[in-house]
Amino acid sequence: MFTKILIKNIPNFLTSLNLLLGAFGTYFAILGRPDLTVVCVLLAAVFDFFDGFAARQLNAYSLIGKDLDSFADLISFGFAPAAAYSSLLHYFITGSWAGEFWNLSYSDQILLLIPFFLTVFSALRLAKFNNDTTQTDNFRGLTTTATGMFSVSYVYTVFSYENFPPFFKNPLFILFLIFFLSYLLVSEIPMFSLKFKHFRWKGNEHRFILLEVSLIALIFMGLRALFVIVPFYVLFSVVLNLFYDFQKKKYKSS
Repeated sequence: MFTKILIKNIPNFLTSLNLLLGAFGTYFAILGRPDLTVVCVLLAAVFDFFDGFAARQLNAYSLIGKDLDSFADLISFGFAPAAAYSSLLHYFITGSWAGEFWNLSYSDQILLLIPFFLTVFSALRLAKFNNDTTQTDNFRGLTTTATGMFSVSYVYTVFSYENFPPFFKNPLFILFLIFFLSYLLVSEIPMFSLKFKHFRWKGNEHRFILLEVSLIALIFMGLRALFVIVPFYVLFSVVLNLFYDFQKKKYKSS
């Protein structure tokens, strides 16, 4: 009995680690350590992948696990990235990562709060996903996990790469990026899922290609690679969807 209970709670344990790392990442973002934030969010994404995989393999689904997964994703990929964006904007405004919020001008205070719209849209995305039975094999809209990984990688890249084009460091561009990501979260753009039901090549071709590209990017770019991997994932999904639509129309016309 004890063993059975333990096995059933393995996915929830992994999800809890996801949430804990998201909380750590938020704290490090506030302290001005985007390097540690990106590590925490990346590890949170690893646990986010394996909790679902463990649930499928162990047949350990539960309503508590479903809710816990959404809460963890909201913290790790919705709140921590928003805190990272806000801290980055604070750095560009004041030259420091943290300081007295109330001493800033009203416009600067508002500017630092805007990134948390990303948290709201992440919550909307998760609520929409939890109540949409058509998104079991593929997604519509960018996942919170991908959004969060891209965001913390962007902040880390801007902070750590001195020769990064100044345009990408402009607060107006950062605000545009936040609102664009918010739109992608709740959009109807088809995205393929990274959920593996098995590890054979057939049926997982696009997933293995993405993983191979990601591995190569991580080897050569380190933690900055997420800044490239997520846009590749979005474009790859769009191209695949257009290809499949073309194939369906070609098949119907023949």
